[in-house]
Amino acid sequence: MKVILFDLDGTLINSTEAILEGFKVTFEKYNKPYPGDENVKKLIGLPLEIMFFKLGIDENVDEYVNTYKMHYRKISTKKTKLLPFTKEALNKAKEFARLGIVTTKTAKYSKELLDYFNLTKFFEVLIGREDVINPKPHPEPIFKAIHFMKANKENTFMVGDTCLDVLSAKEAGIKAVGVKWEYEENLKNCAEIIEENVLEAVEFIEKF
Repeated sequence: MKVILFDLDGTLINSTEAILEGFKVTFEKYNKPYPGDENVKKLIGLPLEIMFFKLGIDENVDEYVNTYKMHYRKISTKKTKLLPFTKEALNKAKEFARLGIVTTKTAKYSKELLDYFNLTKFFEVLIGREDVINPKPHPEPIFKAIHFMKANKENTFMVGDTCLDVLSAKEAGIKAVGVKWEYEENLKNCAEIIEENVLEAVEFIEKF
């Protein structure tokens, strides 16, 4: 049976509004100038500590991350939406594959979002930031998911919207399918297969 590992943000859900608000509130709390939405959006998909570092915070990064997480958790369900075709894609995928989530988001908050949208039932495993030492683009999160699922690498696919997902898959020796979202131009630099949305990605994998 095939195995499909999904990224979360920009693949199944759109939590950009919540992420941007979390960063704004955090920078305001520490009296730092907010770097702007576009600069934050370019980094979505990276672990929070790396995002803050790239946005110019090189001291007390853990405090910034914790402040962000506290605010994000309060607003995440209200300010997150399912992307188009997510439920259709998961229902379709479940017919021929076993499913997992591999994200750089905190697993605890990812689980809350999946519960809120009634999606938890689709997935056997959820690998989040706190479950690994090396997040995507390192292959460790994918290796961990494969291990938990006792999956066969030859039949395992990764679906995601950034080069982090694609490079992680390539390093792990599995096939990657990109989906168009905010990062389509960037995705063209790393992905051989790019589909319009997650449903088309699932349909491609079914036929593969």
